[in-house]
Amino acid sequence: MSGTAGGESRPADPCQAREVLGIVGGRWSLLVVRNLSQGPRRFTELKRAVDGISQRMLTVTLRDLERDGILTRTVRNVMPPHVSYELTPMGRALREATAPLLEWSITHLTHIDAARAVYDARPDIPPA
Repeated sequence: MSGTAGGESRPADPCQAREVLGIVGGRWSLLVVRNLSQGPRRFTELKRAVDGISQRMLTVTLRDLERDGILTRTVRNVMPPHVSYELTPMGRALREATAPLLEWSITHLTHIDAARAVYDARPDIPPA
């Protein structure tokens, strides 16, 4: 059902939720969100903070997050232009919701690496 002039909105479509989860669950999105939790950051600061991300991938990730309302991009007209990125209220809510997952990832990284090594060493598993 579509929205009405009275401000009612239609129910969320689970397929649309999957699309959003694909963006925020992307390889770099949550790391960028995590790095913006302390306040606004410039592109170069984010590039240094998110180990392994290319300039192109950071640009794409920032655009996707801005498009989805997770962060805002502010340009100050100085020479050279000063561009900074900051979480929106929705972005801060995403950070709060995903903080336990990020902490779990950090805590269990060595266990995951060990499990992968055991799995990859199995003779019945073809190489990736």
